[in-house]
Amino acid sequence: MAASPSTARAINDRFALRLLQDEGPLTATQLKTLTGLSRPTVADLVERLHRSGLVHVVGESGAERRGPNAKLYGLVADRAHLAALDVRTRSVSVTVADLLGTTLAEASVPVGDDSDTGPAVEKAVALLERTVKEAGADRLHSVAVGAPGLIDPATGELRDSSGLPAWHRRLVGVLQERLPAHVLVENETNLAAVAELREGTARDREDFVLLWLGQGVGAAVVLGGRLRRGASGGAGEIGFLPVPGTSGLPSATGCDGGFHELACAAAVESLAAVHGLTAAEALTSGDAGADGSATGTAPHPGHAPFLDALARRLAVGAAAVVSVLDPGCVVLAGETGHQGGAALAARVEAELAALSPLRTEVRATALGGAAVLRGALLLARDAAQDALFGAPTAGL
Repeated sequence: MAASPSTARAINDRFALRLLQDEGPLTATQLKTLTGLSRPTVADLVERLHRSGLVHVVGESGAERRGPNAKLYGLVADRAHLAALDVRTRSVSVTVADLLGTTLAEASVPVGDDSDTGPAVEKAVALLERTVKEAGADRLHSVAVGAPGLIDPATGELRDSSGLPAWHRRLVGVLQERLPAHVLVENETNLAAVAELREGTARDREDFVLLWLGQGVGAAVVLGGRLRRGASGGAGEIGFLPVPGTSGLPSATGCDGGFHELACAAAVESLAAVHGLTAAEALTSGDAGADGSATGTAPHPGHAPFLDALARRLAVGAAAVVSVLDPGCVVLAGETGHQGGAALAARVEAELAALSPLRTEVRATALGGAAVLRGALLLARDAAQDALFGAPTAGL
């Protein structure tokens, strides 16, 4: 069935806006070439987007030819302002950006373990308000929050999870109540995977699993270039995976006895202590840094044995995921994955090759600690562009 004229215009407009998003300012001639549309259609399209306030003239092309240079059209970046929040157990980080995703201001604040729910929420909200003011934004169009825990796929709400601070759930509700903005919430591991897919180490992959290795342990599943959340939003809760070498079996209310017990930050710290190191020293010391570059320092005797032991642990969890999904690629993220870098990733890949016949590449995160915030910003930007550009995207 042929598209109606209005639908065809919406599709063409969205296509042109995406090109301006990805390629930067373009002339009408360049838009004609990239879209394959006729010159009159492109002229109408540009005029329509200009009237709507989404596109404006940002300059002229530098092409050397006789006659006036062609006008360069670009997105109106300040048409909407966005905010991204990375909510951790003991801190909150905020980034405010324009419609293009360009960072205008960012800040973070610690939140102590002894903070009551009300004061903790107010501290986070005040941080957001200060950062918005610093960015020079009048109001926010879309806000995305990345937090640990399960997201209810039916309501989009952060579900109550064992061991997580109560102020996490309350913060989302307060933001929705106070802000005249679209407030979204997504699991932090899922956001990290989206960021790695679109801007990080997995840009060349349509299938991969991201292992989040931090205070908590989780995974995000990307298949066919799409994030897969599962029926209840719990795809990737690998911390509950029963594995040998733990104290028992996990339960519905706790992951003691699961993969979490082998790979969480506390477990990594304990393993490092056995080798006479702190976790930070064990993951970054030696003759190669986390990125594989030379550090110029002599390796600690326990460095290589620690990495070998940790890689064996991580490969157990990775092998379970690989045997079911066969993603072809595993990304190590979170604090442990970031600090361990290429040296740890190479060891996990070798251990995984011995456990599974399925060929799997293991990579370290390219975005490190910025992955969750960046993923949240991408989520907020997509939401704003969907609303302003008029045609929905496929989503995360």
